[in-house]
Amino acid sequence: MLARRSLARIATQPSPLGAAPKNARNMATLREIELRLKSVKNIEKITKSMKMIASTKLAKAQRAMQSGKQYGLANSEIFQHAPSENPAKRKLFVVVSSDKGLCGGIHSSVSKATRRAIASTEKPIEADSPIMVIGDKSKMQLSRVLGKNLAMSFNQIGRDIPTFADAAGVADLIVKSDVKYDGISIVYNKFISAVSYEPEIVEVVGENALKESAGFRAYEMEDDVTKDLAEFSLANAIYAALVEAHACEQSARRNAMDNASKNAKDMIDRLTMQYNRGRQAAITNELVDIITGASAL
Repeated sequence: MLARRSLARIATQPSPLGAAPKNARNMATLREIELRLKSVKNIEKITKSMKMIASTKLAKAQRAMQSGKQYGLANSEIFQHAPSENPAKRKLFVVVSSDKGLCGGIHSSVSKATRRAIASTEKPIEADSPIMVIGDKSKMQLSRVLGKNLAMSFNQIGRDIPTFADAAGVADLIVKSDVKYDGISIVYNKFISAVSYEPEIVEVVGENALKESAGFRAYEMEDDVTKDLAEFSLANAIYAALVEAHACEQSARRNAMDNASKNAKDMIDRLTMQYNRGRQAAITNELVDIITGASAL
């Protein structure tokens, strides 16, 4: 009997450490939701700002792309009159991407197109064909699969609208390099509309192919003519690819930030509803405790 009374007295005494209230877990959960809601709102502000910046840059990039396409058309007219009679077995792939991310699958598309071209059986080429990459993003992707093929990489190109000087510098380094190749293929993203793009491969005729073509053999010219023409044509093709890839990048970044803003808004709505429901449940529990305590008096 005495032991039973002692246990009852101990049970009625408050704990020296202090017992947690019934809704302590609910309060912690509400605090976590509130912090997460604030974080998502900050992310939404950032993505909306990046979308506005990308929209502004896209308009400028499209104007530059329209003027840059004329360089590619001039190359096409030359190559039509100087078709290559012997298909190249060892090609140099120039992959055009950029150093920045947050733009969807813009970089992986050209990387996949390069891997498919090297592994293609329709137009077989040497498996160790060299690759030169413009931009760090595609360089990192290709180095994991075709690391032995990477011969040279370029960065800090295309941070703003590409210029012909950038393309000429890349073409000059390619020509002066010790890399051996029979032909050049430029892999870039072709601009279709403001919401879509697709990888494209453009063939560039080299100096030896120009000399051996029937269109050039019909005329007498110095060796420097075909050499200079080949280098200038390469610079033209790279410039046309750079400006079009830059427009695709800005378009993809705008779409990616638009989707991110929409996802953030949906998450904000869900968290707000979850927070309101938790807050309402906490208030209801407190009212129940107050009513129960008042009715016990």
